[in-house]
Amino acid sequence: MVPNPRVRVTDVRLLSDNWYRLHTTTFDYLGDDGVWTTQSRETYDRGNGATILLYDAARRTVLLTSQFRYTVYVNGHPDGMLLETAAGLLDDDEPETAIRREAIEETGHEIGAVTHVFDAFMSPGSVTERLHFYAAPYDASTRRSAGGGLADEGEHITVVELPIDEALRMVDDGRIVDAKTIMLLQWSVLRGPVSAGGHSAQG
Repeated sequence: MVPNPRVRVTDVRLLSDNWYRLHTTTFDYLGDDGVWTTQSRETYDRGNGATILLYDAARRTVLLTSQFRYTVYVNGHPDGMLLETAAGLLDDDEPETAIRREAIEETGHEIGAVTHVFDAFMSPGSVTERLHFYAAPYDASTRRSAGGGLADEGEHITVVELPIDEALRMVDDGRIVDAKTIMLLQWSVLRGPVSAGGHSAQG
């Protein structure tokens, strides 16, 4: 990566290495007016991740997960139980390898061909994570287990199957508030395998 000539990093300090890494960085930034200003930012580095929307185009359903998220609970979510697409950190794997692992751990489905949808920075103001978005079909033949996540990692995941139209209504009325899930659901009906009108589309 070619360094940005308008950025001069002057100091990086590690604040916490308890779970992931939290740094505070001081840097000089050259504005459009030609003036250098000194700024300071905290960055939370938890590694990159991947997420996947599992869909059954024939039945017009999607497979999501439900689990307790303390961060949203403490920020006003009624019970902290989020409906989400399956997701996880890469843990030094390639994104597609990682999302296949997460899909079977969380949903119990061993997926076949996957579609890479896009990559996105989900919280660029403070979190370094780049998230890789995928989609893949599922049906009864891809199920290998009940899913539920890994008990030794404290995961208590419930697999939830929803009609795509119901999932979209849940976005509208606030029952689905997870950003990655909203992005993949909207992609699925705009450009993906399931249209809002009930017709299949090619991704």
